Amino acid sequence: MSNELTLGIGSRVKHPQYGKGVVIQVYTDSYEITFLDYGTKTLLRSFQGLEVLDFVSSETDLLSFEKVEKVFTRIIRKFSDIQEVVHIGSKWKNGTLLMQPGDKNLKPKEVPIDTFFHKIVMVRDRLRVMEQKINASDLSEDEKIDLQQYITRIYGSLTTFNVLFAEKEDYFTGDSK
Repeated sequence: MSNELTLGIGSRVKHPQYGKGVVIQVYTDSYEITFLDYGTKTLLRSFQGLEVLDFVSSETDLLSFEKVEKVFTRIIRKFSDIQEVVHIGSKWKNGTLLMQPGDKNLKPKEVPIDTFFHKIVMVRDRLRVMEQKINASDLSEDEKIDLQQYITRIYGSLTTFNVLFAEKEDYFTGDSK
């Protein structure tokens, strides 16, 4: 494939390893291509092994609304204190969290699950702010990495509460080790 040729969204291609695919996004230096058997892959535009089966012109750089929305969301989260609205799973709405002490002589404690969920979300949001402050600090790169690893482990410790979230994208994610 020639480096001067810019494939447009919808162009059909053939990769020596991944087989046939369709260009779904065009970037300055790469293409996002969905292959029949291998899913979506990002390939550098300079990759020479791509055979063009059906060329679609790319007169303008097209960017999907979804991609633009994701980029703006990431920027807003990174540089502002604006906190998104996070919804509790519908099965938990108006529910109660019952904490039963091991000592049967003590009374259990009931907490509205919506209140508990709100506190969990606040912990998550404060961890995100802490990450921002660490990244913007004058700490050395090694110190920043060390603190980020602690925060990642904290997120991992909180994954138990993911069951409460309505949307998977709001879940806590931690170290997969």
